[in-house]
Amino acid sequence: MSLEEYFRKRDFSRTPEPRGGEGNKPSEGRIYVIQKHAASHLHYDLRLEKDGVLKSWAIPKEPPTTKGIKRLAVQTEDHPIEYADFEGVIPEGEYGAGTVEIWDRGTFDIEEWTDEKIVVHIHGEKLRGRYCLIRFKKQEGGWLFFKTS
Repeated sequence: MSLEEYFRKRDFSRTPEPRGGEGNKPSEGRIYVIQKHAASHLHYDLRLEKDGVLKSWAIPKEPPTTKGIKRLAVQTEDHPIEYADFEGVIPEGEYGAGTVEIWDRGTFDIEEWTDEKIVVHIHGEKLRGRYCLIRFKKQEGGWLFFKTS
C-alpha cells in the first residue's frame, strides 16, 4: 500500500512525525500499537502492521479492554512502520496537531483478514486476546472494534 496520502497531509519541515516509507521492510513480528492522540478531539489510533505499513483506525473512545464493549473505528491513511515508536507534539496548523503518546503496544497474530472483517489476537500490555474489526456497509471507512475473548 502506498504512503502517498500520509506524505501529502504532512509538512516534514514542521512536524516531528517520522517520514519513513523509504525502503521500508516489515519488522520481525507484527507490530501492534495504540497511540493516544490529543488532537482537536481526544481519540486513540489503532495501528496494525500489514504489507510493510501500519494500517490505521481512529477510535473516538478508549479502546475496549473487556468483552462486551464495542467501539467505532474510522479507517485512516496507512502510516510508515517507524510511526509505531512516535511520541511527541504535532505543531498547531499541521494535520493532526496535538500530543501523541503510546497508550499500548505489542504484537498480534492474524486469524482472518478480509476487506470486510479482521480478526486478530493482540498481545499488548493493556489489550490482550481476540479482537475483531467489522466493516460497516453504510459508512465509508467505518468499522466496529471489539474484544471477543
